[in-house]
Amino acid sequence: MAESGVCDFGWKAVDFSLPDTEGGLWTLERLRGPKGLLVVFICNHCPYVKALVERLVAEARDLAAMGIGVAAICSNDATSHPADSYERMGEFAREHGFPFPYLHDADQGVARAWGATCTPDFFGFNADLALQYRGRFDDAGREARPGARRGLHEAMRMIAETGAGPHEQAVSIGCSIKWKAA
Repeated sequence: MAESGVCDFGWKAVDFSLPDTEGGLWTLERLRGPKGLLVVFICNHCPYVKALVERLVAEARDLAAMGIGVAAICSNDATSHPADSYERMGEFAREHGFPFPYLHDADQGVARAWGATCTPDFFGFNADLALQYRGRFDDAGREARPGARRGLHEAMRMIAETGAGPHEQAVSIGCSIKWKAA
């Protein structure tokens, strides 16, 4: 188990060009919506991701309606974790009906540049691509429950409406990113 870092308010995301599971290339500019951008580091095998993937898909649709772009990135080493291979990423995205691009960070350069630590690790940006949220999805954890506080949704709605995220944020908990051997 690992925890995400805390929000470094105003941090400007390091740009990238990453392939999605359908063969397209994506940059921050192409991903961002008029009100902001949510990027989440995930992988296929993590039980924390598996527990919330259906809720994430629904949340992505809600965020898109608010003008927030959404993307997921897999940075895990597929040699040590074949379930996270590029081919399996495509299967995972189709199986769960991802309404957002699922990007492959094969050399792990984006995860390192961004300081991503776990799956899931959420990065919520305003329209200027300044970081405003780095917290958990909701307060239900791995067990979805009715009435769970939707921290990510609340934060991204606030960002869409005001350009600023909440100052109180609870870190995300998940599996550590599987780094390549040095």
